[in-house]
Amino acid sequence: MRTNLVIMAAGIGSRFGQGIKQLEVMNKHEDGTKGEIIIDYSIYDAVAAGFDKIIFIIRKEIEDEFKEVIGNRIEKSLKEKGVEVAYAFQELDKLPHGFTIPKGRLKPWGTGHAVLCAKDQVDAPFVIINADDYYGKEAFVKLHDFLVDNYQKDQKSETYTLAMAGFILKNTISENGTVTRGVCVLDDAGKVKEVIETSGIKAKDDDKNKIICDDPEVSKWINPDSKVSMNMWACYEDFLAYLEEDFIKFLKDDSKDELKKEHLLPIIVDGLLKQNKVDLTAIETEDKWIGITYKEDADLARKEFKIMLDAGKYPKKLWD
Repeated sequence: MRTNLVIMAAGIGSRFGQGIKQLEVMNKHEDGTKGEIIIDYSIYDAVAAGFDKIIFIIRKEIEDEFKEVIGNRIEKSLKEKGVEVAYAFQELDKLPHGFTIPKGRLKPWGTGHAVLCAKDQVDAPFVIINADDYYGKEAFVKLHDFLVDNYQKDQKSETYTLAMAGFILKNTISENGTVTRGVCVLDDAGKVKEVIETSGIKAKDDDKNKIICDDPEVSKWINPDSKVSMNMWACYEDFLAYLEEDFIKFLKDDSKDELKKEHLLPIIVDGLLKQNKVDLTAIETEDKWIGITYKEDADLARKEFKIMLDAGKYPKKLWD
């Protein structure tokens, strides 16, 4: 069965400072060629797991730099492996008929809108990831297998069939500031009952075994072993139709600031859960997340990749 990997790389990286965080090089090649970035490792793991189409969601203004740093560099190698590469563009004015950009709006519309921008490129069950997050090999294999194993179930079901990689919170925290995560409430069967988009998450300065966040209620029970979403979702094509409907409702909702509100995947999925319209499975992975939220995270990420490269987990150079 064909499967797509949708990579969200349009984020403006406002906390990162100068430069595009998705394009930070993680290692150097001895022959002087440009080293890999985090996306390289995600694509490498995804192809090994069985994905055969890569869809990059970017902004038009970074297209040339993006293709120079990664797209043109890997496209030939992927083609030889039978893997297609496609691009989709997330822009503020990519809106349903009848809607216009609110005056003064500069902020992107969010991850739900990003995936919707790739609708015309998606042609098979798909997994969504962030460009600036390293998820590990295990998650790609498990989510790919989920899509294959549950295809017939989704075709027959009146609810949406989704899965998410359930990361252990302590493996996803930045040492350089707070993070936002979709904190999950699970039942005994590993099904997700609620996804709470939670900001300000960090370990307490005086006790790394305790977690604090901006939500007072979540702070009462969140802990280092809580399961969180890192925006790694396994979906079928019918989910895109729901995104279209939900995005129109989102745009019409005047209860939130039209200059700042965002159409976010964890909130969208949680809305489906509240309506009992989704069967959402949390697939646990113990791999350590590596990501770049803050400028200081880049050096820590490079150290982690060096450890993996020295251990032989990846070849020194991923692509010919």
